[in-house]
Amino acid sequence: MNAISKTSPRLFIAGTVLALASTFALSAFAFGGHGGRGGMGGQHIGRMLDAVDATPEQRAQIKRITDTATTERRAQHDARRALMDETLRVFSAPVVDANAVEALRQRQLQQHDQSSRRMMQTMLEVSRVLTPEQRTKLAERTKQRREMGERHQRERGAADSRK
Repeated sequence: MNAISKTSPRLFIAGTVLALASTFALSAFAFGGHGGRGGMGGQHIGRMLDAVDATPEQRAQIKRITDTATTERRAQHDARRALMDETLRVFSAPVVDANAVEALRQRQLQQHDQSSRRMMQTMLEVSRVLTPEQRTKLAERTKQRREMGERHQRERGAADSRK
């Protein structure tokens, strides 16, 4: 086995890890990364584009992509809210219908799948606008922010345990 074939699996794994990190970074970028707070657009997206030195053309393309996704996300949110209302009605009935509960669960899974599919589509579209170097920067920034958040969580946990 030559040196190239020995390192190829490592390069493949490193590339896969980078791709996954970029995916999570783009997810945070495209969908706010904070349980829906912030969302697409505004300061959050501007900071992300600043961090990767996006060109004006890239900014315009990404804004179009995320604006479209935001509109769709709002519609999905409304559908989830309606499903939650229906769930509350089913569970507040004098007798809870197990078949109705299962049907609701299946619909929730379908909604989640639809939302996940759309998020990945948005991330893919954005990734096509950014260069590999920009995606790497974005992934590194996301990793640093995640590590900072984990450190803050640990510090808060330590402070809480001292009380």
